[in-house]
Amino acid sequence: MNKTSVKIKNCYGIRSFEATFDFSNKKANIVYAPNGMMKTSFARTFKDYSNSTESKDRIYQDREPTREITDENGNPVPASDIFVIEPYVSDYESSRISTLLVNKELKAEYDQILKGIDAKQKDLVTLLKDSSGLKSGLEDVISIVISKEPKNFLRALERVRTEVNEETDNPLAQYQYTSIFNDKVEKFLLTKDFKEKLEDYTKNYDTLLSKSSFFRKGVFNHYQAGEIAKQLKAHGFFKADHTVFLNKEGEKVEVRSEEQLEEFIADEMKTILSDDELKKSFNEIDTKLKANADLRNFREFLLRNMSIIPELTNLDLLKEKLWKAYLIAHKDSFQALMNEYDVGKKRIQEITEAATEQATEWQEVINIFNRRFSVPFKVSIANKQDVILKRDTPNIEFQFSDEGGSPVAVERSQLIDVLSNGEKRALYILNIIFEVEARKQAGIPTLFIVDDIADSFDYKNKYAIVEYLQWILTEGDFKQIILTHNYDFYRTIWKRLELGGANFHVAKSAGEVKLVKETMYRDPFQKWKANAEHADKTDMLIAMIPFVRNLAEYCGFRDEETKLTSLLHIKADTNDITVGNLTEVFKKVLNEQEFGELEGSEESVKAMIFAEAVRIAALPDIGADLEKKVVLSIAIRLAAEEFAIAKIDDDEWVTGLSSNQTAKLINRYKEKFVSVDGERSNIRLLEQVNLMTPENIHLNSFMFEPILDMSAEHLVRLHTEIMQLQA
Repeated sequence: MNKTSVKIKNCYGIRSFEATFDFSNKKANIVYAPNGMMKTSFARTFKDYSNSTESKDRIYQDREPTREITDENGNPVPASDIFVIEPYVSDYESSRISTLLVNKELKAEYDQILKGIDAKQKDLVTLLKDSSGLKSGLEDVISIVISKEPKNFLRALERVRTEVNEETDNPLAQYQYTSIFNDKVEKFLLTKDFKEKLEDYTKNYDTLLSKSSFFRKGVFNHYQAGEIAKQLKAHGFFKADHTVFLNKEGEKVEVRSEEQLEEFIADEMKTILSDDELKKSFNEIDTKLKANADLRNFREFLLRNMSIIPELTNLDLLKEKLWKAYLIAHKDSFQALMNEYDVGKKRIQEITEAATEQATEWQEVINIFNRRFSVPFKVSIANKQDVILKRDTPNIEFQFSDEGGSPVAVERSQLIDVLSNGEKRALYILNIIFEVEARKQAGIPTLFIVDDIADSFDYKNKYAIVEYLQWILTEGDFKQIILTHNYDFYRTIWKRLELGGANFHVAKSAGEVKLVKETMYRDPFQKWKANAEHADKTDMLIAMIPFVRNLAEYCGFRDEETKLTSLLHIKADTNDITVGNLTEVFKKVLNEQEFGELEGSEESVKAMIFAEAVRIAALPDIGADLEKKVVLSIAIRLAAEEFAIAKIDDDEWVTGLSSNQTAKLINRYKEKFVSVDGERSNIRLLEQVNLMTPENIHLNSFMFEPILDMSAEHLVRLHTEIMQLQA
């Protein structure tokens, strides 16, 4: 596949996009796409394609989507030949890992067994999420609660299997796990003070329950009574003119209706819970439950479910009871999973043992990761049998070493506070490497869509990723379309992978998104210096002003710095600075660079900036030209300051401004006119100027990336509105 043609319409916000990516000379193309342009939508459309699922516009669903991805011969690219590398997916697991673990004969059987178990497990987990309120990490929570070990879900279920199968129902199933257990609440429940208050309450509650003429502790409680009432009502017991007799204080009381029975149960619980001593005990607890929102929510839960308070005396036991209760409530799904697990477990173990005896590529993948990624630890895989048995990403072990010490093995539990995010990212990259290696071994020609893969990583590992992307190009029949909204990363990839001619910007209009070939030099200042002397390149001359101003500041040219500052802010001499004055400053700071016919020009620089901005704003497509965005930004700020200064009308105060002039002018304007009718829209407009232009015009380590990321359409609109203020 030397070329890939893409035609997308009405997919995830992309109205229309057509492009051909040419890999005949460069095996990778890189696309710089500021946020909101098309990057995520493009990658998502390719992911749908690779999964053989339909793409659509999620907002305008009546629009007919089109998605065509073809090779140079016009043939559809096979879905299996496309792999999308997303920025970061915490639970991603390569579906091809098993090809590096077992031989091909065992793989098909292994995958089929796991597929059956996984389907039943997903069914049960979905039900448990609804019952518990826990939306993520459920399997690990159950593993730790029941087996005291993470990644032990199925074995944990085995441990409680007999109890779940023997019980018919459990009153605790009505309570959500998340209503009781979160970090703040659990920490509070473990405090010594609360435990003492809870012990007092529980003693009083047990005493009252033992004296009840209706309930019996451990035998017949309010939940069981309520369940009987529900069953009698559901089966029309009272409608058939049946009655029941209840024992109340030694006397039999006849109950003739559902309402009467429910009232009797409620009254008995009310009698218990309204006892003065019990209420006093609860108030002791209640006063402690107002420190933060989590505790206040927990307090409301207890007020609605006071009968659960005695269960809080043993939190570990309560956790286990809750999960058992949910499993009992979903017994059919639980049994279906365990039966499927029983059938496959023995054979999985045999396959696992066979895998550990074979020489595989598994360790080589780990070696690639350890060699290429700059992290303060080495990664190894522990317990391969467990990895296969649990159908999860590899169980990673870390070995740390400093400059003078020997490597030290660190348990996962010790890393959770320090390296939890780094560990997840390492696992993700490791899985990507597994996928790439598996595709290389299987000889699968692959187009990788790389969507801002470095965005979730620190700078050390960003460059490791760059090196890995470069290495991929030398391995197998692989091509890449690399997408990023980070200009620094874009430029790094462009240079390191030598993608000149295969690097693009994205231009977006109301009707379409298109690729624009890169026209900027690797260093935009070289381009500007080379063209600034030409009268038809006024935009480049103006764009150099902030750059040269900062050079003047760094090099000690104080007078020149001051003069250039007067072209970025409205100062007393701003109107007097000519193009000839500007070129004199540039020549001094830039070591006598020549500016041809511009030297000696009496044209006002400020007027030139305003005129050039008007010309740029009228262009049908600004594209990704940095110099044009810089000119617009400078003109917007100057116009905004000029307007604000005229309205404030306080020359002495304005003259005294020495720093942060734009922000101070706008704040003064707001203070003076905030209560004036008709000024609210002007204030909002000036605030947009303050937000979009001041810091972006100054040189810094990331220089103009904010302006590059900013939509040209937004700058043009802001420029138009600001200029209207001066009309």
